[in-house]
Amino acid sequence: MRTERANDGGQVERREPKVIVGAAIIRDGRVLACARSAPPEVAGMWEFPGGKVEPGETETAALVRECAEELAVRVEIGARVGRNVRMAHGRSVLKVYAARLLHGDQPQPLEHSALRWLSATELDTVTWLPADAPIVAALRPLLGPAS
Repeated sequence: MRTERANDGGQVERREPKVIVGAAIIRDGRVLACARSAPPEVAGMWEFPGGKVEPGETETAALVRECAEELAVRVEIGARVGRNVRMAHGRSVLKVYAARLLHGDQPQPLEHSALRWLSATELDTVTWLPADAPIVAALRPLLGPAS
């Protein structure tokens, strides 16, 4: 989806939406959920770690960088999970990928107020950010049998 906006000369500019990537880090049939610490309107809501894809960066490279910055972990990125989720009135799109931890790394909450490993039956025990919520249903089959 492209967004259009008139510039100072009245000509329409077409812009591709900004891409935001998220990592559904899966370990032992559970996915890592991260509680936002800011801004205040979403503090305490849960999300998949990730962030903006920078110019010249691939989506997977952005996820590797974001996981290192937010959680101090190294990850291997796998297949997409779910569909694209429009955000910010169509100005951004969220794309979530499955991921796995490398080298026995343990996530640290460097930018989040809390971390939780959730099984398929526990996914609904937290309040997901609106953009992350549509991914949850697509994630369930990847977590294996209910525990």
